[in-house]
Amino acid sequence: MLEGKRIGLGITASHCTYEDVVPKITQFTEAGATVVPIITHSVLTAATRFGTGEEWIKKIESIAGERVVSSIVEAEPFGPKNPLDAMVIAPMTGNSISKFANAATDSPVLMAAKATLRNGSPVVLGISTNDALGLNGVNIMRLMNSKNIYFIPFGQDDPINKPNSLIADFTKMRETVEHALLYKKQLQPLLIQYYK
Repeated sequence: MLEGKRIGLGITASHCTYEDVVPKITQFTEAGATVVPIITHSVLTAATRFGTGEEWIKKIESIAGERVVSSIVEAEPFGPKNPLDAMVIAPMTGNSISKFANAATDSPVLMAAKATLRNGSPVVLGISTNDALGLNGVNIMRLMNSKNIYFIPFGQDDPINKPNSLIADFTKMRETVEHALLYKKQLQPLLIQYYK
Protein backbone atom coordinates (compact mmCIF):
# COMPACT_ATOMS: atom_id res chain seq x y z
CA MET A 1 0.00 0.00 0.00
CA LEU A 2 2.81 2.45 0.85
CA GLU A 3 5.47 1.09 -1.50
CA GLY A 4 6.92 3.97 -3.52
CA LYS A 5 4.80 6.62 -1.81
CA ARG A 6 6.18 9.97 -0.63
CA ILE A 7 4.85 10.78 2.81
CA GLY A 8 5.45 14.17 4.38
CA LEU A 9 5.84 14.11 8.15
CA GLY A 10 5.19 17.51 9.69
CA ILE A 11 6.40 17.93 13.27
CA THR A 12 5.26 20.82 15.46
CA ALA A 13 6.31 21.84 18.96
CA SER A 14 4.64 19.31 21.24
CA HIS A 15 8.07 18.35 22.55
CA CYS A 16 6.82 15.79 25.09
CA THR A 17 5.52 13.53 22.29
CA TYR A 18 8.66 13.33 20.13
CA GLU A 19 9.96 10.23 21.88
CA ASP A 20 6.74 8.49 20.89
CA VAL A 21 6.27 9.94 17.40
CA VAL A 22 9.75 10.05 15.82
CA PRO A 23 10.44 6.28 15.99
CA LYS A 24 7.13 5.70 14.15
CA ILE A 25 8.81 6.98 10.98
CA THR A 26 9.99 3.40 10.50
CA GLN A 27 6.36 2.28 10.06
CA PHE A 28 6.50 4.04 6.71
CA THR A 29 10.09 3.42 5.62
CA GLU A 30 9.84 -0.31 6.33
CA ALA A 31 6.73 -0.40 4.11
CA GLY A 32 8.74 1.08 1.22
CA ALA A 33 7.67 4.71 1.54
CA THR A 34 9.94 7.75 1.46
CA VAL A 35 9.40 10.00 4.47
CA VAL A 36 10.06 13.70 3.99
CA PRO A 37 10.38 15.33 7.44
CA ILE A 38 9.14 18.92 7.76
CA ILE A 39 9.46 20.97 10.95
CA THR A 40 8.30 24.27 12.41
CA HIS A 41 10.75 26.96 13.50
CA SER A 42 10.11 26.16 17.17
CA VAL A 43 11.17 22.54 16.65
CA LEU A 44 14.38 23.80 15.09
CA THR A 45 15.27 26.29 17.81
CA ALA A 46 13.75 25.10 21.11
CA ALA A 47 15.80 23.55 23.88
CA THR A 48 13.60 21.78 26.43
CA ARG A 49 13.94 19.06 29.03
CA PHE A 50 13.07 16.66 26.19
CA GLY A 51 16.13 17.66 24.14
CA THR A 52 17.38 20.36 21.81
CA GLY A 53 16.23 21.05 18.29
CA GLU A 54 19.62 20.02 16.98
CA GLU A 55 19.41 16.65 18.75
CA TRP A 56 15.93 15.95 17.42
CA ILE A 57 16.83 16.94 13.87
CA LYS A 58 19.72 14.46 13.91
CA LYS A 59 17.39 11.69 15.13
CA ILE A 60 14.69 12.52 12.60
CA GLU A 61 17.11 12.65 9.67
CA SER A 62 18.80 9.45 10.79
CA ILE A 63 15.54 7.49 10.96
CA ALA A 64 13.95 9.02 7.83
CA GLY A 65 17.12 8.97 5.75
CA GLU A 66 16.08 12.37 4.37
CA ARG A 67 17.07 15.94 5.15
CA VAL A 68 14.65 17.97 7.26
CA VAL A 69 12.68 20.71 5.48
CA SER A 70 12.81 23.73 7.79
CA SER A 71 11.76 26.76 5.73
CA ILE A 72 8.59 27.91 3.99
CA VAL A 73 10.56 28.37 0.76
CA GLU A 74 11.62 24.70 0.86
CA ALA A 75 8.06 23.56 1.60
CA GLU A 76 6.23 25.53 -1.10
CA PRO A 77 7.26 23.21 -3.99
CA PHE A 78 5.24 20.35 -2.44
CA GLY A 79 2.44 21.79 -4.56
CA PRO A 80 2.21 20.56 -8.19
CA LYS A 81 5.98 20.84 -8.76
CA ASN A 82 7.10 18.18 -6.22
CA PRO A 83 3.97 16.60 -4.69
CA LEU A 84 3.60 14.35 -1.69
CA ASP A 85 1.19 11.39 -1.85
CA ALA A 86 0.03 12.18 1.68
CA MET A 87 1.09 14.30 4.61
CA VAL A 88 0.97 13.57 8.32
CA ILE A 89 1.31 16.29 10.95
CA ALA A 90 2.21 14.58 14.21
CA PRO A 91 2.33 15.91 16.78
CA MET A 92 0.08 18.82 15.87
CA THR A 93 -0.16 21.49 18.54
CA GLY A 94 -3.17 23.63 19.35
CA ASN A 95 -1.36 26.62 17.88
CA SER A 96 -0.91 24.88 14.52
CA ILE A 97 -4.48 23.53 14.63
CA SER A 98 -5.79 27.08 15.04
CA LYS A 99 -3.67 28.43 12.20
CA PHE A 100 -4.44 25.55 9.81
CA ALA A 101 -8.19 25.80 10.44
CA ASN A 102 -8.01 29.49 9.57
CA ALA A 103 -5.86 29.10 6.43
CA ALA A 104 -2.66 30.55 7.91
CA THR A 105 0.54 29.20 6.37
CA ASP A 106 3.28 30.80 8.44
CA SER A 107 5.38 27.68 8.95
CA PRO A 108 6.98 25.06 6.68
CA VAL A 109 4.60 22.41 8.06
CA LEU A 110 1.47 24.42 7.29
CA MET A 111 2.77 25.43 3.87
CA ALA A 112 3.41 21.76 3.01
CA ALA A 113 -0.06 20.82 4.28
CA LYS A 114 -1.67 23.56 2.17
CA ALA A 115 0.29 22.38 -0.88
CA THR A 116 -0.82 18.78 -0.27
CA LEU A 117 -4.48 19.79 -0.02
CA ARG A 118 -4.06 21.85 -3.18
CA ASN A 119 -3.11 18.61 -4.94
CA GLY A 120 -6.19 16.80 -3.60
CA SER A 121 -4.08 14.48 -1.47
CA PRO A 122 -4.80 13.51 2.15
CA VAL A 123 -3.50 15.37 5.18
CA VAL A 124 -3.58 13.32 8.41
CA LEU A 125 -3.48 15.12 11.75
CA GLY A 126 -2.17 13.66 15.01
CA ILE A 127 -3.30 16.19 17.59
CA SER A 128 -1.58 16.87 20.89
CA THR A 129 -3.00 19.86 22.72
CA ASN A 130 -4.16 20.88 26.19
CA ASP A 131 -6.79 23.13 24.57
CA ALA A 132 -8.66 20.68 22.31
CA LEU A 133 -11.86 20.78 24.36
CA GLY A 134 -11.41 24.49 25.10
CA LEU A 135 -11.14 27.38 22.65
CA ASN A 136 -9.56 25.12 20.01
CA GLY A 137 -12.56 22.80 19.87
CA VAL A 138 -14.17 24.89 17.12
CA ASN A 139 -10.99 24.66 15.02
CA ILE A 140 -10.80 20.88 15.35
CA MET A 141 -14.44 20.58 14.28
CA ARG A 142 -13.78 22.85 11.29
CA LEU A 143 -10.87 20.66 10.19
CA MET A 144 -12.87 17.50 10.80
CA ASN A 145 -15.45 18.72 8.29
CA SER A 146 -12.90 19.69 5.64
CA LYS A 147 -12.24 17.66 2.52
CA ASN A 148 -9.12 15.46 2.48
CA ILE A 149 -8.31 16.06 6.17
CA TYR A 150 -8.23 13.02 8.47
CA PHE A 151 -7.37 12.47 12.13
CA ILE A 152 -5.34 9.82 13.89
CA PRO A 153 -7.83 8.51 16.51
CA PHE A 154 -7.57 10.52 19.72
CA GLY A 155 -8.84 10.71 23.28
CA GLN A 156 -8.40 12.39 26.63
CA ASP A 157 -4.97 11.56 28.03
CA ASP A 158 -5.65 12.88 31.55
CA PRO A 159 -9.32 13.84 32.00
CA ILE A 160 -9.01 14.57 35.72
CA ASN A 161 -5.98 16.85 35.73
CA LYS A 162 -6.21 18.13 32.11
CA PRO A 163 -9.91 17.93 31.16
CA ASN A 164 -9.48 19.91 27.91
CA SER A 165 -6.49 17.89 26.69
CA LEU A 166 -6.62 15.46 23.75
CA ILE A 167 -3.83 13.40 22.25
CA ALA A 168 -3.68 11.08 19.25
CA ASP A 169 -2.86 7.39 19.54
CA PHE A 170 0.29 7.56 17.45
CA THR A 171 0.43 3.75 17.12
CA LYS A 172 -2.43 4.21 14.61
CA MET A 173 -0.51 6.65 12.42
CA ARG A 174 0.28 4.31 9.54
CA GLU A 175 -3.17 2.70 9.61
CA THR A 176 -4.85 6.11 9.41
CA VAL A 177 -2.69 7.16 6.45
CA GLU A 178 -3.37 3.90 4.61
CA HIS A 179 -7.11 4.24 5.21
CA ALA A 180 -7.05 7.82 3.88
CA LEU A 181 -5.04 6.85 0.79
CA LEU A 182 -6.96 3.68 -0.04
CA TYR A 183 -10.54 4.54 0.91
CA LYS A 184 -10.54 8.35 1.30
CA LYS A 185 -12.26 7.73 4.64
CA GLN A 186 -11.60 8.46 8.29
CA LEU A 187 -10.27 5.51 10.29
CA GLN A 188 -12.83 4.57 12.93
CA PRO A 189 -13.44 4.76 15.78
CA LEU A 190 -12.14 8.29 15.87
CA LEU A 191 -12.75 8.88 19.58
CA ILE A 192 -10.93 6.41 21.81
CA GLN A 193 -10.48 5.82 25.52
CA TYR A 194 -6.85 6.82 25.77
CA TYR A 195 -6.28 6.84 29.52
CA LYS A 196 -6.20 3.88 31.95
